[in-house]
Amino acid sequence: MLLMPWGSQAEQKQSVGNYDIHYMALGSTFLTPNIARSYGIERSRYTGIVNVVVLDVSQTGSPAVPVEISGIANNLLDARINLNFREIREGKSIYYIAEVPYRDDQEINFHLAIRHSNKLNTSLKFKQKFYVD
Repeated sequence: MLLMPWGSQAEQKQSVGNYDIHYMALGSTFLTPNIARSYGIERSRYTGIVNVVVLDVSQTGSPAVPVEISGIANNLLDARINLNFREIREGKSIYYIAEVPYRDDQEINFHLAIRHSNKLNTSLKFKQKFYVD
């Protein structure tokens, strides 16, 4: 799971029933050039990454589960951007990433919809402030 540094302070979690939703947003320059290239991510001072993983905590080992995910990002001026999530699988890991453009010192509001068959249907809202380095 190259994009999800579990020990990072940037990672956040929301528990819904038997599922833990781990999410984070960070500037793409935190990724190494090799990782960005291997996932087709634009590594730029003005591009952020949203990363989401859903784990089924009712099962042994809390495996990742495939989900349907969509979302919108908007800034304080209410400029809206549709987030296009891509599923990435590495072994038993499943995670979803989307890119979001930003300007320096800009707070972005994220509104995500997450579904897993008829077992999980939830929304997730969070904010992240981005800086140009």
